Amino acid sequence: MKLDTVGIVSKPKKDSVCAVVPGLLDWLKERGIKAVYDTETAGCLDRSDGIPRADLPEKVDLLVVLGGDGTLLAAGRLIRDFSIPILAVNLGQLGFLTEITVDELYEVLEEVAEGRHTAEQLILLEARIQRDGKEVACYDAVNDIVLHKTSLARIVDFEISLDGSFASSIRADGLILSTPTGSTAYSLSAGGPVVLPNVDAIIITPIAPHMLTTRPLVLPSSSKIEAKFRYREEPIYLTADGQVGEELRPGDTITVAKSPRSMNLIRSPRRDFFEILRSKLGWGAR
Repeated sequence: MKLDTVGIVSKPKKDSVCAVVPGLLDWLKERGIKAVYDTETAGCLDRSDGIPRADLPEKVDLLVVLGGDGTLLAAGRLIRDFSIPILAVNLGQLGFLTEITVDELYEVLEEVAEGRHTAEQLILLEARIQRDGKEVACYDAVNDIVLHKTSLARIVDFEISLDGSFASSIRADGLILSTPTGSTAYSLSAGGPVVLPNVDAIIITPIAPHMLTTRPLVLPSSSKIEAKFRYREEPIYLTADGQVGEELRPGDTITVAKSPRSMNLIRSPRRDFFEILRSKLGWGAR
């Protein structure tokens, strides 16, 4: 692909950003590639020429994300109306999604510039909240949509319909509706299955279900999932990727389906998904 302009998004950790971004800017300048960065990155560099993060996608051919998985999740929702690829570099700790290391950054950038890179189109979820017959909110999620409460002492009664037909009542502390990408995040910790990122599916994982027969469910990505809940005294919340969301009201209906948008994530040339499972999560260890 042709790289005319590269955007840079980073988690505002001054030491980490200053250790990487100046060299990255020099590398891009040497190759005649324009660089633009968000205000958070500019602040770490003590510069004032950053632009709002939301304005970056329409100006760039590639988005370089420096940080951890949380930074990548925010960036994935940021480019919802654009098809630009994301190159995510791990400056955090676990970095399951941000699998490319700082040492690999320039090698992968060279591959991108020459069109030799490996990328995956990852599905997103779209959650719509309907209230009194009107849509009041819509959220995209890279990892998951979670319906939960702040109190852990009470159980929520959910009614789940699939493609317009009633499927099941679920009594649990909450529900996780996950993409394959998010199957190794909150869903996994709640007992959900590991699903390869290239599988076209949606996973429903109950959080601490009250019934022994309630188990995680893997659905085709074409499924339209509708969730209602029986209101109790505790407020119920919808969150997308654990970063954005809002409180739900009695009578609200939540519809979750595969988003028409996707995230084009550039992969490391040095490791595959199972190597990441073994190194990051200790998968298969004895």
